[in-house]
Amino acid sequence: QVQLVESGGGLVQAGGSLRLSCAASGNLFTIYIMGWYRQAPGKQRELVAEVTSSGITKYADSVKGRFTISRDNAKNTVDLQMNSLKPEDTAVYYCNRKGISPWIWGQGTQVTVSS
Repeated sequence: QVQLVESGGGLVQAGGSLRLSCAASGNLFTIYIMGWYRQAPGKQRELVAEVTSSGITKYADSVKGRFTISRDNAKNTVDLQMNSLKPEDTAVYYCNRKGISPWIWGQGTQVTVSS
């Protein structure tokens, strides 16, 4: 079973930036599409960015042009650079493989954007 550990969250003012990082254990990481998800209070978890093993990326409309996802297959990591943050980006952010059978979710990392 792959273990996922997210880090890099924090409190930032609107317009600021944060870089999130996710480290995955095991040797299955490289074959999957990896995604960053977020869950705001009272809302369902949503996929905000994804990256294929070859580096092709896709974004939700709400973050397009502001967030950048990247991965390092040699290090089993996937990062999310978040710029021009908005209060509505406030959520707990998680990484996982994309699909109907995600790995066990990590604890996530809290991102809070103040107005």
